[in-house]
Formats: sequence, structure tokens, C-alpha cells
Amino acid sequence: MSRPTRGPGRLARYGFGGAEGDGGSRAADLLGPDGLGLWRPDEQEPTDERAGELLSALSRAADPDLALRQLHRIVEAERRADANGGPTLLDALHDDPGLRRRLFAVLGASSALGDHLVANPDQWPALRTASDGLAPAADGRLDLSGEGPAVAVLRRAYRLALLRIAAADLTGGRGLEQTMAALSALADATLAAAYDIALDELPEGTPRPRLAVVAMGKCGGDELNYVSDVDVIFVGAADEDLAAATTVATRLIHVCGLVAWPVDAALRPEGNRGPLVRTLASHLAYYRRWARTWEFQALLKARPAAGDLDLGQEWIDQLAPLVWRAAERPEAVEDVRAMRRKIIDNIPPKEQEREIKRGSGGLRDIEFAVQLLQLVHGRGDESLRVPGTIPALRALVAGGYVGRADGEALLRGYRFLRGVEHRLQLQGLRRTHTVPTDPTALRWLAGALGYTASPGRSAVEAFRAEWVTHATDVRRLHAKLLYRPLLESVARVPADGLRLTPEAARHRLEILGFADPVGALRHLQALTGGVSRTAAIQRTLLPVLLSEFADAPEPDRGLLNYRQVSDKLGSTPWYLRLLRDEGPVARRLARVLSSSRYAADLLAREPEALRLLAEESELTPRPREVLCEGFAAAAARHADPVEATRAVRALRRRELVRLACADLLSRAGSLAPSLPRGDGRAALGLADVTAVGAALADVTDATLAAALRAARATQPDMPGLRFAVIGMGRLGGYESNYLSDADVLFVYDPPEGAPESAASAAAQGIAEELRRLLGMPAPDPPLGVDADLRPEGRQGPLVRSLAAYAQYYARWSRVWEAQALLRARFVCGDADLGAEFVALVDPVRYPADGLTREQVIEIRRIKARVETERLPRGADPATHTKLGRGGLADVEWAAQLLQLRHAGAYPELRGTRTLDALIAARDAGLVDPADAAEMAAGWTLAAQVRNALMLVRGRAGDQLPRHGVELAGVVRLLGRDDPGEFLDEYLRTGRRSRAATERVLEG
Repeated sequence: MSRPTRGPGRLARYGFGGAEGDGGSRAADLLGPDGLGLWRPDEQEPTDERAGELLSALSRAADPDLALRQLHRIVEAERRADANGGPTLLDALHDDPGLRRRLFAVLGASSALGDHLVANPDQWPALRTASDGLAPAADGRLDLSGEGPAVAVLRRAYRLALLRIAAADLTGGRGLEQTMAALSALADATLAAAYDIALDELPEGTPRPRLAVVAMGKCGGDELNYVSDVDVIFVGAADEDLAAATTVATRLIHVCGLVAWPVDAALRPEGNRGPLVRTLASHLAYYRRWARTWEFQALLKARPAAGDLDLGQEWIDQLAPLVWRAAERPEAVEDVRAMRRKIIDNIPPKEQEREIKRGSGGLRDIEFAVQLLQLVHGRGDESLRVPGTIPALRALVAGGYVGRADGEALLRGYRFLRGVEHRLQLQGLRRTHTVPTDPTALRWLAGALGYTASPGRSAVEAFRAEWVTHATDVRRLHAKLLYRPLLESVARVPADGLRLTPEAARHRLEILGFADPVGALRHLQALTGGVSRTAAIQRTLLPVLLSEFADAPEPDRGLLNYRQVSDKLGSTPWYLRLLRDEGPVARRLARVLSSSRYAADLLAREPEALRLLAEESELTPRPREVLCEGFAAAAARHADPVEATRAVRALRRRELVRLACADLLSRAGSLAPSLPRGDGRAALGLADVTAVGAALADVTDATLAAALRAARATQPDMPGLRFAVIGMGRLGGYESNYLSDADVLFVYDPPEGAPESAASAAAQGIAEELRRLLGMPAPDPPLGVDADLRPEGRQGPLVRSLAAYAQYYARWSRVWEAQALLRARFVCGDADLGAEFVALVDPVRYPADGLTREQVIEIRRIKARVETERLPRGADPATHTKLGRGGLADVEWAAQLLQLRHAGAYPELRGTRTLDALIAARDAGLVDPADAAEMAAGWTLAAQVRNALMLVRGRAGDQLPRHGVELAGVVRLLGRDDPGEFLDEYLRTGRRSRAATERVLEG
């Protein structure tokens, strides 16, 4: 009895058996001794190392089972065809990694091309790597050098060229635009070859006609897909050419149908009812008199493709003036809109949600919006007169007719949808634009598009989420561009008029991206209703504001926040006047309210702070000295310590509004503050996250200083008692964020001759009162005062004398406490005492002899434990800004280890800021410059994202989401466009930063 094997189970690890549902049994048969001979069933492993490489390569195909089946069939066909035992496909796959990658990608993505190779097992060498190491050319050129009937030679050449294009596309050798251009070039070459065949078949003695083949549609726009009718128009030179030209055109259509795809000449004048070939003069007469708007719209993509190219270009040049006057017709714009609606209406209901071409949010939405803008604006701007959708969209963005963000969103949507269309068509080489419903087909599609499963999310779910995102963007932007936006049609209509057409208004708001259009409409009616001056001004403001809200990830929240601010300030004389008359204030306000819950909450508490948006100089951080003086003066005006602290906290709130608004607007294009300054201070912005941290630390310093005076006033006076607050953690490092607590140590020095117990009690009272005053419930954001970094932590006394600190650090201090002291700096209180404390701890944090080997190991051990224990359950370590790979903690530990080891010998390392320490270590030759740059980049990006997350959410959080409105909000705040590209950049930067950190920690 033979021993049972578990080969299929092992093969499942390579991805085999998923589609078959047999756990890999079929794959084991195909790979085993009676098949390809790559798998040993008894040992449950590949036959050798080279076989293992083939299995690994097969596992990376979109459908490993399909790729394996096709490979087996090709090898079997090859064995039958070559009985002499010459070089085999398996040998070539072993020796040529490029061939292996290209062939397996094709076999796993296209059953049709696989079937072709099975039927023609001698054609796989077309994918071999050239002798110079380059991939085979995939530019759409035909190799017509074979022997045999002309049509058969052309069919073989077409399939080989298509095979090479598909291989380059599937292996990342070509982007979407290059693939579309190559497919269009292949169509041109096929049309030209079929044209030559048709000419050669004319009866002997027949004069060769002048005939132009003009490409239309996707082929004309150089954006052809894998399987599509090729739209053309045939143009003859003169009447005497028509008979022979019609014969040639008819034969060309027949040849192309046999070789590649149907040729569709239905876009010609009078469609299928009209003559197949017309003269140039006949075309001109028709377009001048009878052509409808859609026919001029179709001419936007006209391009000479084959035959008499000069005649084709002359035809285009003669018709151009008619095309660019078509939009002047009174019905032109509505004709385009009506045609788009008609296309949607003709989609079968069961396919509407799955149609990526004709459906709402599909390719046609983008194409119609672009083409209408071309027809309207191309009359006076020749840069828009290009046939392709992508070049035209780029020209519209460059010319200012479409906003950059809108243009990028449409480009991303177009690339995504065309990519889906390509993979769907490539699978069976059949014309389709419908996403399948079958689960197996959906898994294949997601895999072919490169989606992979992640914890809690399948590849299909990831694909669907991105599809929904792009379709939503396309649908919204199509309506925004194809129709006049809702700005004037709703905001300027009186409330009585709005109530007459609520459904239309609701639909328009939905198009702009509002999740609750009914609620949004109520807000608009409340803001613009009536005949008051306030309502009239609101009706002029809301067009601008709504466009800003529509561009935000959550438009509803922006409009709601605006209404709340307006309800509080609408009756004040300066509010609406400020928004109406002061330049960008209205758009800045809309940007802030729609982008940040944090800033919106602050403005809701103090709406008058929006005056800051009016002056450029107000959107810059105040110097520390100015803040301390102002906060102290505000506290001094109140005898009651509680009232004094409230005044200080109100000023802190105002400064937080200032900094948050400056941050939010720093990447907002024309809304960003322009601050030419003579004192050298730069404008605050997320681009310089160190400026944000320093400004927030200065605000905290001023708050603590003023509150400390108030706290001391509540305690019994002890003459001569010195008391100081030492900043630690992010406060000490000038790296605070918007929701940071104040990490501090409290130190005192008793008066000479005073009992130690009395001095300790007095200092304890001051510290506790300071924490109480700043943490009291109030409309202002509380400032937590955290003293947990003190010796012995929470088990130790809240305050210590300078002498007690000296005794503790001399006898009991551990290496992690020395590490924490690297951030220690004087914040407020007695400056001399603060300086004495800093002098006391310098030898502890900057040891003259550096660290022992055991201390370095201890630091590494603690860091490993922190990573294991403090990362929240379920957090993604790749995108956790604080504790994630290459994030804040990684870089800070590396920088602090460098300081502990070398600051005793290198005074330039003695600072509390992370980036300054990295720069000093680099300049001293203690760290590789490339590693220093990677760590600085990782720390900076993580800090930027962490700040942006807090601004967007309005609450603390360190986890960058991989999708959703919060990710979109962060990306928007950081001035980026594509969430996916930004996420890739973050992951890439984190990986490099982590690698550099590990080299420093292990060095």
C-alpha cells in the first residue's frame, strides 16, 4: 500500500487549487512525473531548484491554475510537434527569467492568448529576452516577413504583436498610455497592411485610387483597448476614385475582420445608410448642411491612419473650422448632455451598476465632459485641439479650464477604469465593459489588477472600494463640468423658488458629493432665505463656498460648520462684510471648516477668531517672548487665579486657532498666506513640521508660565522658595503636536534655613494647583500637565528639590532615565534654578565615556519591549506614525542613542531636538549621511501625517488609515492628490527610515 501524500496541500501554498476548488490535486497531476516533471509527490517538493523557481513564478500569475493548465497544454503540443527532442519551452523558461515572467503573466491573465499559443506552440519565442538583455519590442509594429497567403501572414503577425504588447502591459513594462498607444499603432499597421492587400487584389489595369482611412473613436485618440471595433471613415479624392476606393474599403473591412477586429464605418455621414466612401467635397457639403452636434463631437478624435495620409490630413484640416464652430449652435451644449443621458438610458438595468464604460461614473462620463469643454473652449484655444482624452484633459488643466485637483481625479479615474477594461477584455479577447458578478471571476479580476488581501479585507473588497471611490469622483466631476455647478442655480434662487424644485436641487447637491443633500438644502434655505441684506450677501458668498465644500472629503460637514458659525455671527456687522470684501477670507474659511474638525471646533467656541484669516501677518506664529508677555498681562488683570487662568486659556485657544489655520492653508494653493518678512521668520506650514512643533511648544511655555504665577498666588507665601518647571518629552524637544500634554518635571530649592518638609509641602501645593487650574472644565481645550517622567514615575514624589534630584541621579538613575533627560530644558519659573538643574543633569545625559555595551543592549531591549507592548491591538505597524516602522519613535530612539554614546565627546550633539541631533551626528561623521537623510525624511513625514490626522479628526490618533475620508483629508492637507500614491510614498519612506534606524541601533 503506497503512502498517502500531501502534495496538493503543499501546492496550495503556491496559489494552486484556489480556482479549481480541489486544494491543488489537479495541479499535482499537471506538475508531477506524468506531466511537466516539476514536482515530486512523495517528497512534496519541487524536483530541483530550477523547478522551484518556475513554481514561484507561476504563483505570481493572476490565475496560477490557468497559467499552469496553459503551460502544460503548450508543452504537450510542443512535444507532439517536435519529436526530435530539440530545445524545449521548459529549458528556455529555466534559462530566461524575462521570458518566464512575461509568458506566465500572459498565461495567467488571458485564456485566449494561451489558447493561441497552444495552437501555435512555435510562437512563444516571441517573448524571449533579446541578446542585449532587453524585452521584445512591444510598439505595435508588424513583422510581415513570413511565407504564405497574405491574410494568414498578417493574422500571425498581428497575434504576435498583440502578444508582446500584452506581455509588456502585464509585467509593468508599459504604462496605460503606452499600452493604448501601442494598441493604436498596431491598429494603424493592421489597417495599412489590409489596405495594401486590398490594393494588390484589384483587377489588373485598375487605376489605384486615392483613398484615406481616417481613424475615429478610441483608435483616433490613440487610446485603443484590446478588443474593440475600430471606427473609421473612408475619404476618396475625386469621383473617379469612388468605384475602386469602395472595392478597396470593402475588402479592407473583410480582411481586418478575419485578422483582428471588426472595422466600423458607421460614423460616416448618414451612417450605415450612406455610401461607404465619399469624396472630400461630398464630406464638406454634408457637414456644412446636415451634420448634427454629436457628429462634430466625433470628429474631435479624427486622425489619418492608413492609405493616403495627406488626403486624410487635408480632410481633417478642411473640416476643422466647422468643428470649432459647432459649439456656437444654440442647441449644441444641450445636445451633448442629451446624448450622454440617452446612452445611460439605453443600458440594461441589470448592467447599470457594473458598466465601467457607459454607466454613470464610467469612462463615457469623463469623455463627454472633456469633449464638451473642448468644443466650447477649443474655439479660441488651439492647445485643446488634440484627439486623445488624456492629452485633452491635461490641456484643459494647463489652460485653467479644469482645476488641477479635478483634472487629477479624472485622470486617476480614467486610468483605473481603462485598466479594468483592459484586464476584462484581455482574459478572453472579447469585447466587454461589465464587471462580472461571479465570485471566481471577481477574484481573478482583482488579482489581475494587482490587488491583494490584507487583514480583514479581501482583494475583491479592496478592488470594489477603489472602484466605488473612482466612480463617485468621476460622477461628481462629470456633473460639475458637464453642467453648470449648483453654485448659482441654488444659492441665488430665493427660498420660495428653491421649494418649487426641491428634487432638482437635491439631485445637484448629491452630484457635488453631499451625502445628505436634503439636509444640505435645508442649510442653504436657512442661510439664503428671506429678503434681508444678510441673506442677499449669503447668496453671493455661497457659490464660492459650495465649490470649496464640494472639493473636501466631507462636504456636508463643511456646510454644517459654516452654518453654525454664521448662526453665531450672522447678526454682527463685520462678519459677512469681512467674508464678502476681504479677498480670500471666505474661501479660506470654507477650506478650514471643510478640512478640519479640530479647527472647526475651535472656531465654534470662538468664531471671532476668524478675523485672523483676513490678515496675512496674522497667519504666522508669535515669538515666544511676545506670547509670554501677552499671557502674563492677561493673567495679571484678574485677582482671582481661576479667572486669570481662564483668560490665559482663552489666549491659548486663540493661538491654537492661528496655528491650525496657518497649517491648514499652507498647502491650499492661492489661499496659502504669503508672508514676506524682514525678521527672518518663515511662514508656518506643514512643509516645515519643525516650525509647527516649535510654535506649539512656545504656546505651551507661555501658558505654563502664566498659569504658574496664578498657582503661586493661591499658595501661602514662602519667601526665598525657588520653583521651576522643566520641559520633557515633546515639549522639551520643541516637537509638540496639537493635542500634546505638557510633559514636565517640577524642581524646587528651599530657602536657606527653612525646614525641608515645609518647603516640600509648599512646592507640592504649587505643582498640584498648576495642574488643577489648567485641567479645569472650560470651553477652551485643556492642557494636561504630565509629570510621569519624574524619578520613580507615579510612585515617586510629584516635586523634588534640586539636591534630591542630584542624589537620585547619582545613585539610582538608569539608562532609560538618562535617555528621557535628553529632552530636558527649562520652561518657566526661576531661571537660575532651571539652569542649575540643566547643569546637574548634563553629566547624566551626556556621559563623558558614552555607554557601556550592557547599556546599549538595555536600550535595544527596552525599545523592543515598547514596540511589542505599546503598539495598540490591531494597529498597522506600517502606518502607525508614532510606534510604526520608520516612524517617530524609531528615529528618536536612534538619535537619542547617538547622543548618549557620543554627546560627551561631541558638544554639538547636545540639544533636545531630534532633527538637530541627526544633523550634528551626520556632520560629526557618526552616522552615514544617507542614513541620516532617510531617518530625517521618515521622522518628518510621520510628524506631518500625525499633525494632519489630529487636524482632520479633531482628536488624538497615530494610525494613518489605508482608505476612507480621513486618508483623503490627510492627503489633501498635505497638498497631495492621490491617496494611493501618498500611501505608497509613506510606506516606502518608512521602510527606508526603519532600515537606517536599525543600522544605527545595531552599529
